[in-house]
Amino acid sequence: MEMALLGHKAEPVGNESLDKWESVGCGGFGHVYRARHKDWGFDVAIKILRDGARPLVPTERALCEEAGHMEKASCEFVLRVYGIYQGCPPVAGAPMQQGIVMEFMGKGSVQSLMNDLSGPPQWPLAFRLAHQVALGMNFLHSRNLMHHDLKPSNVLLNDDLNAKLADFGLSRVSSSALNSNREIKGQTGGSYKYMPPEAFEASYEPVRAFDRYSYGILLWSILTGKEPYPAADYSLVALRIPLGDRPSSEDIDQMKEEGLKELVDLMKRCWDENPCERPTFKKCLEVTEKVLSTHKKGIPDAVHHALTRLESPTSNQHSKKSVAFKPPLQTPEQLKSTDVMDFASLRSSLPDSTRKLSDTDKAKFVDDNRAELIQSVSEVMAIAEELGDMVHGETYSVMEAKATSQERMRTLYLRTFRPGGVTVKAAFYDALRIHQPKLVERLGG
Repeated sequence: MEMALLGHKAEPVGNESLDKWESVGCGGFGHVYRARHKDWGFDVAIKILRDGARPLVPTERALCEEAGHMEKASCEFVLRVYGIYQGCPPVAGAPMQQGIVMEFMGKGSVQSLMNDLSGPPQWPLAFRLAHQVALGMNFLHSRNLMHHDLKPSNVLLNDDLNAKLADFGLSRVSSSALNSNREIKGQTGGSYKYMPPEAFEASYEPVRAFDRYSYGILLWSILTGKEPYPAADYSLVALRIPLGDRPSSEDIDQMKEEGLKELVDLMKRCWDENPCERPTFKKCLEVTEKVLSTHKKGIPDAVHHALTRLESPTSNQHSKKSVAFKPPLQTPEQLKSTDVMDFASLRSSLPDSTRKLSDTDKAKFVDDNRAELIQSVSEVMAIAEELGDMVHGETYSVMEAKATSQERMRTLYLRTFRPGGVTVKAAFYDALRIHQPKLVERLGG
C-alpha cells in the first residue's frame, strides 16, 4: 500500500485493534462498518472499498486516492481520516480486505435525518446545515479538490447534528492552480439527480462548477425534506435537465421565513444552466452566514427537537446511527408470533373495511399489483419504517443506497416479500393504506 499518499499521520489498523463491529450500510463504492478501537477508546468508521467500484482503477490505488484526498481536505466540516485498515471483517467468509479508518458520525446523514423526521428539520437547523456544507465545500475547493458526489447521504451528522462532508469516492484533484480554466479530465460520476446538465454530455470534463450545481439541488432537498424527481429514472433526468427542468420551488416560495428568500435565490443561481453563472462557495458563504446569523438563537431548540424525534420509540431504527449484525430474516412462522403483535397500533387506525380483509387477501393484492406498486409507491422508506424488524437491517441499507423509489420497491419485493410470505405482505398493505390511501383505492384495494 502506498502509505506515502496519506502522509505521516496515517497508520495501519488491523483486527487486533478493533472490536464491537457493526454494519452501518453499503453503497456503490463499498461497505461501511462501525467498530471500537481498543487503544484509542472511541468508535471509528471503516469503509471497505468494493472491488471494481472505480472502473479502470485498481482497488488499492482508489483506496489510497480517497484517503489522500480526505487527509488533504481535513477540517472541521470534512470527515477526518485516521488511517488504513487491513484485515478480515468479522463476517462469515470475508477475505483479507483493505479500507479507510475514519471518524464515526453517530447520527447518520442528512438523508437519514430527513427520513426519520419525514420532512425537513426546523429552519434554524436547516440553515446551519446549509452553511456548514458550504464551509466544507469552500475548504475543499480551496485545496484544489472536488467532491463530485455531493448529496444528502454524503453529508454526515455528529451527535450534535453538525455536518461533515463524506465519501470522496469520486473526488478529483483540480488543476486550476496551474490553469484557471481547466481541471483534470476524469470519469463522470455521482448521483445523477445531483449532476449538472453539462455532465450528461459524452465529452464532459469535470470542473468545480459541478459541485456548485450539486449544492443547489442539495439546498432544495434540505429545505423541502424531499428527494428530487422521485419518479424519474436516469434516462428521463438526462433528457430533461439539459432542457432546463429543475425541482419545483413553488412550495418554498410561499413560505415567509426570514432569510429563506435569499437562500432560495442562491439555490437557483447554483443550479443555473451556465456553469460560469454559478457562484463560488466563497460567495455562497456570504449568503448562508448572513441567513444563519438571524437564526442562531433558535438552533439549540431546533437541534433538541430533531434529537427528540430521532430518539423517540417510534423513530426509524434502521437509519439512526448504525445497524448491528443480525441473524437472517425471520421465518413467516416466527413473524406470526412476534412482529405481527407490534403492528396492532397501526392496524387500529385503519378503516373498518381494511381491517375486515384477511391477510391472504391483502397479500394477493400486493402480488397482483406488483408492477403498478413498483412504479407508484413513493413513500417506500416511510413504509419500511412501519414494517420494523420485518425488513432486515442489510435490506434497509441496500434500499437507502438505491437512487429511485422504483428500485427500492423492487428490493423490498425480492428481499422481504418473497421470503416473508403472507404476513409481511399483509403488513405492507396496511402501511400502504396509511401512507398512500388513494393509490390503494385506485388499484381496487
